[in-house]
Amino acid sequence: MIIYPAIDLRGGKVVRLREGDPDRQTVFSEDPVAMARQWIAQGARWLHVVNLDGAFAAANDNSAILREIARLGLPVQFGGGLRSLEDIAAAVDAGAARVILGTIAVQQPEVVDQALARYGAEAICVALDSRDGYVTTHGWQRTTEMTAVALGEQMAARGVVHCLYTDVARDGGLAGVNREATIDLARSTGLRVIASGGVNSLDDVRALAASRVVAGAVIGMALYEGRIQLAEAIDAAGEGDAG
Repeated sequence: MIIYPAIDLRGGKVVRLREGDPDRQTVFSEDPVAMARQWIAQGARWLHVVNLDGAFAAANDNSAILREIARLGLPVQFGGGLRSLEDIAAAVDAGAARVILGTIAVQQPEVVDQALARYGAEAICVALDSRDGYVTTHGWQRTTEMTAVALGEQMAARGVVHCLYTDVARDGGLAGVNREATIDLARSTGLRVIASGGVNSLDDVRALAASRVVAGAVIGMALYEGRIQLAEAIDAAGEGDAG
């Protein structure tokens, strides 16, 4: 299971939001590239970078920061506001090894097909962000009538391999990851599910890894507040070839 340290970008800074609420923000660093170097030094094999400005439809696209982080040599999983094939192309051109598609997968699934055809399944990850089991879109600001499992099954049928599952109510809150829903999603869809939202302890990491069906875990707030050390999380995950 791969551990993905999270670097959430907003206004050029590294931040964390509680439950995805733009009004409940904590700034952790003014220098995203230095933060990426820190995670690399601590043993990260992937970086998870999110453009919150794009997710909330703000002007700052953070592509220059993505480019700088990608130049550090580690594969970057990048998402936030990618709502067209052109957006996806720009992210890949800036160095993203894998792009995360959320709103567009719900509203224009044909673009997922196009992205898969152009870049291959390893470069595409669909975000199954949900609140109370139902998929959210537009930076988690809107809730659909589709369950995460139903969307996951649809995406798997289209050829998607990777997905990111976030229980929005737990994100940034250190309440513990929704282990049961994450594992159920992986078993129900056959997707390589990356857990996100609320990972707050090595017990969370060990439980997900022990399922043997969860492919990865994104850790944000717990790393930034020192509740988990990245090297310990990587060890607890038993990182192999699941990413």
